Amino acid sequence: MNSEPRIYIALGTNKAHDGLEGSEILRAALKSLAQKGIKIHAASRPWTTPAWPDPSDPPYTNAAARIGTALEPRALLDLLHAVEAEHGRARTVPNAPRALDLDLIDHGGRVEQGEEGLIVPHPRATGRAFVLLPLFDVAPDWRDPVSGTAIGALIDALPDADRRAARPAGSVLCAAAPGLKPDAR
Repeated sequence: MNSEPRIYIALGTNKAHDGLEGSEILRAALKSLAQKGIKIHAASRPWTTPAWPDPSDPPYTNAAARIGTALEPRALLDLLHAVEAEHGRARTVPNAPRALDLDLIDHGGRVEQGEEGLIVPHPRATGRAFVLLPLFDVAPDWRDPVSGTAIGALIDALPDADRRAARPAGSVLCAAAPGLKPDAR
């Protein structure tokens, strides 16, 4: 029996870096994570979404991935931040355009607040189309660890405008690992 926790991350970009844009940056980020020992079990297709909170900023390319690691949430978040920095992320003002944004969405269903502001699951994931729609690609049976609400119901509860504004933008970023089946929580 596999005891590895189901871990999900969200990926996003709306700023070019090193000649890469959009889904190319997201693929490069997944490759960087894999080179650091993170297993990439599955990744969604890329989605294009309007920038928030300023829709005049460049649109985002977003995705989600199911990953595998023995790292605890804090160590994983630190690794995600290091990969962001490698790919041109400079933390300036909140919500500024960025080359790469990596968020820890769910770490094995844990519900906790850790040191230095770590909160799992991600406290705003359940209200964001740019997280839920890509997450549905890799985890159609996922449930919010806090409320127990199914992802389909969370998507249905999103504002219509948010759901309509998010558009698939290509094929999956990487194939699922052999034998991987959709999550059954």
